[in-house]
Amino acid sequence: MTEQTLQRLSGFLGLCGRAGQVTMGQDACVAAVRAETAAIVLLDAGSSAATQKRFTDSCTSHRIPLYSVPPGMISQALGKDGRMTVTVKRGRMAQKLFTLLTDETPLAGFDTGQDGPDPHSQISSAEHAGVQAVQ
Repeated sequence: MTEQTLQRLSGFLGLCGRAGQVTMGQDACVAAVRAETAAIVLLDAGSSAATQKRFTDSCTSHRIPLYSVPPGMISQALGKDGRMTVTVKRGRMAQKLFTLLTDETPLAGFDTGQDGPDPHSQISSAEHAGVQAVQ
C-alpha cells in the first residue's frame, strides 16, 4: 500500500468509526461476517496466526473481502488502543472504502475480478447465489 493510500484509508476509517458504521473486536467482527452485515474486514498485520486463520476462513466462506493493514493503523484511525480487527457495515461508506482499496489484493474473500457479490450492496450472498430461504 502506498503512503497516500494509507493516509486516506486511515482518515476514512476514522470517519466510519465516528459515523457508527464499524464493528470492532475479534468476536464481534466474526459475528458480523457470519451475519453478513459486514462489507469489508480489515485485519492488523501484527495479529496472531490464529486470528489471521480465523478471519481468512470466515471471510472465504462468506465471500467478504479481507484486507491486511499495517500494525497499529486500526487503533490509531479509530482512537481506540488495542484494536486489531474492524469491519465496515454494508452501505455507501463501505462502497467508498472499497474504492480506496481497489488497487489492493484481498487476503481472503472473493477476487474482485470475478463475478461475485458486490461487497457494498445490501443484497446477501445467498441472494446472489439464487438461494431462497424457506419460511
